[in-house]
Amino acid sequence: MKHQTLDELHAVAKIESSAAYSAMTRNQRIERWAELLEQHPERCLAAFTGTEYLQMEERASVRGDGSAIAVAFDDPVLRASGLKDDTYGEARRFFKLSDWQLHEIVCDCHVGATMRAHWAAARVRATLDGKGFFAWLRQRIMY
Repeated sequence: MKHQTLDELHAVAKIESSAAYSAMTRNQRIERWAELLEQHPERCLAAFTGTEYLQMEERASVRGDGSAIAVAFDDPVLRASGLKDDTYGEARRFFKLSDWQLHEIVCDCHVGATMRAHWAAARVRATLDGKGFFAWLRQRIMY
């Protein structure tokens, strides 16, 4: 391995510090995820099937190409902040969500096999203020 100074590395590669991202708070990470989903609001995302019926170990390893969690994992900022992969368990850990909060965002029982990104973004944002599915539903019905 050849050791080089930072200046030498800048000559051959774009160097970005991840230190600025590593200090993101839970709310900042969740807000970033919602913003990523809102960049393409009509994008169809894959939903996970029956997460509430899976055993804890199986649920933790569930993943899907084109899911809301995959959108988060595709982001270099969230990866630099510590998001290790695009599994249900890693999203739960990284975003500090309860099973029910993450279930409400990614499970097919709310939307079917696919969901629009703007819908997922609204569900992600709902975790910021502690509101869940029923608060969201009540708001849609009452207003």
